[in-house]
Amino acid sequence: MLKSIGDLLVYYDHVAWYYLNTQWHNAFFDSIVPFLRNQWFWAPLYLFLLLFIPAKFGRAGWVWCLVYLVSFILSDQISATLLKPHFHRLRPCNNPYLSNIIHIIVPCGGGYSFPSSHAANHFSMAIFSAMTLGKVAKWVWPVAIIWATLVAFAQVYVGVHYPLDVTCGALIGCMIGFCTGKLYNRYFELSLNA
Repeated sequence: MLKSIGDLLVYYDHVAWYYLNTQWHNAFFDSIVPFLRNQWFWAPLYLFLLLFIPAKFGRAGWVWCLVYLVSFILSDQISATLLKPHFHRLRPCNNPYLSNIIHIIVPCGGGYSFPSSHAANHFSMAIFSAMTLGKVAKWVWPVAIIWATLVAFAQVYVGVHYPLDVTCGALIGCMIGFCTGKLYNRYFELSLNA
């Protein structure tokens, strides 16, 4: 019997994970979703941003790259170094009670599950990018959010995180991206006339 709101939240988290990981998978998604969570798959995008933004926006673009990297570092350190060791939540792929039902399609890896650093990192970069680049190109907002959401979804689909892990990771990333975006916009402005 469930004893608290926390127990209820974990129960629904496991139910959502069960459907996303074990029931709604197929061969097509199995072949493409692992790429969505792979940092090397997105490396050309990161390289493009780090080359294009300074070339297009000059000094403000160089500072943009620096704050973009700071957003990533903050989200990664807060999620991986500060929070994960505190919560000690096993990844689904390391949970012995799930070993007979889990659908694992990538190496599980070590470490803990809560919160998802992938989700925190990508949402921090996405929100920072949307808040700063969205001023000169409105389409950046939906593209950045969809990109980060796909990465977070992939973490659950491949079996290395629960939905609550990526949701909380996304919230952490959004807060960091919002703060760094506000700070950047306060002192710098990206303009197509640069």
